[in-house]
Amino acid sequence: MKNDDTSSLSHTRWNCQYHIVFTPKYRRKAIYAKLRSDIGKYIRRLCEYKGVEIVEAHAMSDHIHMLVKIPPKLALSSFMGYLKGKSSLMIFDEHVNLKYNYGSRHFWSEGYYVSTVGLNKQTVANYIRNQELDDQLADKKSIKEYKDPFTGK
Repeated sequence: MKNDDTSSLSHTRWNCQYHIVFTPKYRRKAIYAKLRSDIGKYIRRLCEYKGVEIVEAHAMSDHIHMLVKIPPKLALSSFMGYLKGKSSLMIFDEHVNLKYNYGSRHFWSEGYYVSTVGLNKQTVANYIRNQELDDQLADKKSIKEYKDPFTGK
């Protein structure tokens, strides 16, 4: 199955897209609104470091929506821990006055929402249905042995 949205690793073709929503702790709108552009910059940089493609992202008044493509070699939960942990450290390093007001360097709330964004049912059914035909066509192109290597006939 060749699709414009697929990416590849050495032996894998993949299209793992996730819709992720996460919020600042206590939904602190007052400080979050002032930092939205910086937070976006930090998140883009961290995603780039891990090879995660941001398809679409938007910082709302009190939460972040992201549509990302995460390689299958990277677990979603470990990526979210990395993203929230490192961005929190970056926020408190750049905006030193926040750690005196809010302390303990916890900027994000503990949880997050995630849902997978995949191919529709019809596309998957067509792929499964046509995969056998594709394999048969590939076999016709390959060189066939006309002698049984074990019996010599």
